[in-house]
Formats: sequence, structure tokens, C-alpha cells
Amino acid sequence: MFYGLFLRGHAAEGLRRDIDVPRKLLDKLLKRHRNELGVRARLQRTYNYRKQVLAIFDELVTRERIKERVH
Repeated sequence: MFYGLFLRGHAAEGLRRDIDVPRKLLDKLLKRHRNELGVRARLQRTYNYRKQVLAIFDELVTRERIKERVH
């Protein structure tokens, strides 16, 4: 979805901010739910997932920019 928005002209940096979850935010949420192990586990999985999505997005954007230079 995010890559499609990038191809339609949305700024890559803005999309990166939408995908990313800052570590400070995760720490704040984990602290708030320190006694709820299930919630903490879901938060950590979500954080890891978003980081993976961000890495894939960055790779696709890099490839697209390289492709643009070649053509």
C-alpha cells in the first residue's frame, strides 16, 4: 500500500514517518502496559512488523530510484 502511494507521487519521507513507530513511543506504551503481558507482546510484534515493512519500503524506493536513473 505504501509503495503504491509512493508511485502515485507521495513523498517517501512522509510515508516513512507513517510506517515507522519511534522507539520512544513503544517504550512509553510498554511502560503503560507493564502488567499486561499479552498487550506488551502484541505491541512488540507490531513494532517489529512495522520495522520490517519500513525496511521493505526502503528497498523498493531505492530500487525505483536506481531504475529511474538508468532510464
